[in-house]
Amino acid sequence: MAKKKKQQQPDAFVNPIDKDKVADLPGLLPYAHHAGSAIIKPEDKGRIRGNAMTAMYDQTDRQMEQLRQQMETLAQQAKSLHERMTVSEVIYQADIPFQPVIHHVYHLYRRKSDGAHLLSMIAPAEWGRRKPFEFLATVRLLGDHTWEVLEQQTAAAT
Repeated sequence: MAKKKKQQQPDAFVNPIDKDKVADLPGLLPYAHHAGSAIIKPEDKGRIRGNAMTAMYDQTDRQMEQLRQQMETLAQQAKSLHERMTVSEVIYQADIPFQPVIHHVYHLYRRKSDGAHLLSMIAPAEWGRRKPFEFLATVRLLGDHTWEVLEQQTAAAT
């Protein structure tokens, strides 16, 4: 009878799962270790780098476009300032029989007889039929004593 009791109660617990099929640290496995585990997919490092490079190129292209637009704006402002300076030189070398007032509109003409420039308060439409001058531009005196061209007859008022 004593032998029967020994066979019914084992001395030590025996794991029914094979040792080769059990991980010591299952949380560090590069794959899911049971049915309820989160899906673990290996990272495609080439795709990650490719996406990062695409995003980087897109961002730098956008910034370059912004800089190009800013340069165009600055170039246009410089061109406008240069044109104002050129017109101002012509006007200040012209015959001005009055004291110009800031923010008032005047008209630049060229004499047909000698080609000299003249600044006048009389608009081209106010001369009547016989016009003694060739109309060049309608201008306004700005606060910095440069002249803004409001209307221009020819490409360059020289």
